[in-house]
Amino acid sequence: MATEELIVGLDIGTTKVCAIIGTYSETGSLEIIGVGTTPSRGLRRGVVINIESTVKSIQNAIESAELMSGREVHGVTTGIAGGHIEGINSRGVVAVTGRDREITKEDVDRVIDAAKAIVIPMDREVLHVIPQEFIVDQQGGIRNPVGMVGVRLEAEAHIITGAVTSAQNIVKCVNRAGFKVNDIVLEPLASSKAVLTGDERELGVLLIDLGGGTTDVLVHLEGAPDHTEVLSIGGEQVTSDLSIMLKAPLEVAEKVKKEHGCCYVPAVLEDVEIAIPGVGGRPPRKIGRRRIAEIIQPRMAEILGMVREQVERKGYLHHLGGGVVLTGGASLVGGAADLAAEIFGLPARIGYPVRLGGLVAEYASPMYATGVGLVLHGASREASEPFELGAGEGDFTSVWERMRRWFKDFF
Repeated sequence: MATEELIVGLDIGTTKVCAIIGTYSETGSLEIIGVGTTPSRGLRRGVVINIESTVKSIQNAIESAELMSGREVHGVTTGIAGGHIEGINSRGVVAVTGRDREITKEDVDRVIDAAKAIVIPMDREVLHVIPQEFIVDQQGGIRNPVGMVGVRLEAEAHIITGAVTSAQNIVKCVNRAGFKVNDIVLEPLASSKAVLTGDERELGVLLIDLGGGTTDVLVHLEGAPDHTEVLSIGGEQVTSDLSIMLKAPLEVAEKVKKEHGCCYVPAVLEDVEIAIPGVGGRPPRKIGRRRIAEIIQPRMAEILGMVREQVERKGYLHHLGGGVVLTGGASLVGGAADLAAEIFGLPARIGYPVRLGGLVAEYASPMYATGVGLVLHGASREASEPFELGAGEGDFTSVWERMRRWFKDFF
């Protein structure tokens, strides 16, 4: 199959860089044909701090995915996160000027432009303008007003902004690695495409993407994003706590967390002893799995507690009929859903990426949710109009026009 038909998601995270290659099968269905993962060395809390290290990690991840798929990658859809991300809700209003007052795509474009006409600092850039609903002559809840007749058109939109330099550094790293950036997407938006169902979006759902350096938060209400936040804390802090308390290197602590970790003490039914390698030639020590859980639970509870505080302060907690969905690598720690259910007082589950076919076993893990979501976004970007939300799909506008200006600096 031709190279231009490849859809590549590149998740540049704090602890790992993941490249996922998707393509369309002969039946027209999207499937995953290549997955490449490599440790991330150049980011801290979602932000690039070392260009050369990040470039090398990107190259290694994409090369691994290319080797698995037997295809050559040229362009990617990549993600962005970090504490600099901020979401705001806005409203735009325009008069319908077309013939017979029929609403056209141009009217929709104008009302979205009006909604995003907000004052932001010079060092920030609008990354996404996500229509939540359209209102025609005070009739709300409209997903696509094109073809309707009206005098006044309004749009409720969720606007996501980020630091210009952070986005530029990501683009620069990808370009220096030898690849083109087709689009850049906020990571929790990408994850939501991969793990949330339409019913959850409609009922109201809280998505928590527990990454290594950041915790991404996204609230969906009535089918569209309504609140976005990125906390500069993640699974790395849990590993650090284990390293300190166990007096073990970070690599050992990470292995203990992945293989024996649990963040909800009541879920530890058998207090099995785990051997911890000694440092500097010292003999190995043994520690109970319950003790490991007692170390991990406070930090995970702190992270989820910070999310609850934000969601409660914004008044969303009682509108989450779809409950809480945890995804990301740190959500794989045992008992995460139980702890979240206790902290939020809501049903909670672990979000696994939707099965697209192909190499299902290679990406069927929450740690690949963002990468799979980026592939889905790359596919939907060409298949649908930006303002057509669909039945709870929550598609969002690309930043192509704005990114095109950024690209000029790096091509």
